[in-house]
Amino acid sequence: MKVSDLENGTKVDSIELTIVNKEEPREFTSKYGSTGRVCNATGEDETGQIKLTLWRDEIDKIDVNQKIKITNGYVKEWNGELQLSAGKYGRIEVLE
Repeated sequence: MKVSDLENGTKVDSIELTIVNKEEPREFTSKYGSTGRVCNATGEDETGQIKLTLWRDEIDKIDVNQKIKITNGYVKEWNGELQLSAGKYGRIEVLE
């Protein structure tokens, strides 16, 4: 898949991106009371850019300028912006 193929509700079998930006992680508490860290990043391919949501240990695995592959991810809209995440059942791997 390519960034240009992504829209709200898309299930992402596999996509490769280069990380071009990574924000500072922040703490969260879910509506169920669990806590952890979350971080926004931006990934791109030759067709465009998309926001990524990195959860917990994903945050420390990924740095700017790395190429990554997300498998079994999903896209949803948050605050009017598309965001890609590996989620609970997906996987992020660093390719370089």
